[in-house]
Amino acid sequence: MAHMFVPGPVDVAPEVLQAMAQPMLPHRGKEYEAIHRRAAEKAQQIFYTQYRVFIGTHSGSGMQETGIRNLVEKDVLSCVNGAFSERWYDVAVSNGKSADRLDFEWGKAVEPDALRDALKKKHYEAVTIVHNETSTGVESPLKELAAVVREVSPDTFILVDAVSSLAGSKIEMDAWDVDFLLTSSQKCLALPPGLSLAGVNDRAMEKAAKVQNRGWYFDLLLMEKHRVKNSTAMTPVIPLVYALDFQLDRILAEGLDARFARHAAMSQRVYDWAEAHGMTPYADASCRSKTVATIGNDRNLNISDLNKFLMEKYQIRIANGYGDLKDKTFRIATMGETSMQDVDTLLAGMEAFMAQ
Repeated sequence: MAHMFVPGPVDVAPEVLQAMAQPMLPHRGKEYEAIHRRAAEKAQQIFYTQYRVFIGTHSGSGMQETGIRNLVEKDVLSCVNGAFSERWYDVAVSNGKSADRLDFEWGKAVEPDALRDALKKKHYEAVTIVHNETSTGVESPLKELAAVVREVSPDTFILVDAVSSLAGSKIEMDAWDVDFLLTSSQKCLALPPGLSLAGVNDRAMEKAAKVQNRGWYFDLLLMEKHRVKNSTAMTPVIPLVYALDFQLDRILAEGLDARFARHAAMSQRVYDWAEAHGMTPYADASCRSKTVATIGNDRNLNISDLNKFLMEKYQIRIANGYGDLKDKTFRIATMGETSMQDVDTLLAGMEAFMAQ
C-alpha cells in the first residue's frame, strides 16, 4: 500500500481501520452514547478547551458554514491568504452575509497589524482565519491575531479553521480566546474522511441563540440539544466515531508536545532538503507550516512523472500544487502517522528521480 504524503486524506493506521470494523449500534442507545462521550471528552484535550466539542458528519467545509450561519447576522471579515481562506469568504457570501476580504499575498501569513487596522475602520461580528493554509503551506500567528481582535474589537467572534493543523501544531483554544475552532478527521488526526469537529465556547452559543435563519443541519442549538445527551441530531457515521475514540487514545499516548515536535521536525527536514537541492519553500521562513510543506518547483520537475516514479519504485506519492499553483509548486504533507524514516525514504526517492 502506498504511503501518501498528500495533505489529506492521509494514511490511517491498520489498527485504527480495524477499530471501525465493529458491530453497528443504535445511535440513540447507551452504548453509542458512552463512545461518543469518551471521544468528545478526549477531543477537548486536543483542542485545549474546557468547552464543548461537537462531532459532525460532514467535512470541514460544513463546519465553516456552521460558524457563518450561527455566529454572523450580517458583517464578517475574512482574512484571505490562500484557497481555503478564500473558500470561507465564499461560504459567507453564499449565505447572504455582508463579507469583506482582508487579502494577503499568497505565501504570506495573515498580519496582525493589517488586521488591527481593518478592525479599527469597521466593526465586524466575526473574523474568519485559516490557521494553516493547505494550499500555500503557511501557518498564520493565531495567538497574536486573536490578541489583536480582543484588543481592538473585544466583542468580535474569532472563527478559526484548523483543518490541516489541529493535532499537528499546538492551538490553545481557551488560552488564546478563540470562540469557534474547527478541524477535519482526514488530516493530522489521521482518520478517514467524513467527520469534522468544532470547539465552541459559551459566548458563541449565546450568540447563536440570537441569530435567525441558522438552518437545520448546521444549527448549533440543535447540535447542543443532542450533545448534552452524548448524541447527534442526525445519524452519525458510527464507524468513524469508533475510530475517533480509538485514535485519540493513540494521540494522547504519544503525548501532544511530542506529537507537535515530531510534525515540526519532519516538515523542517523537507524544507532543509528542498533548499539544499535548489528549490525554495513557497512560504516565508517566518510562517512555514509544520504539517504541509509547499515547495517552489524551481527545477521544473514534471510532478506527474515524479509521482509515477515514486509509486513504481517506493509506493509513495506527493501532491501537486493547489489550484493556480499546480506545477509551479508541489506539496509534501508530514501529517498524522508519518515518521521521519518515511520522510527520508521519500526524499531519497526524489533524489533518485532527479538523478535520472
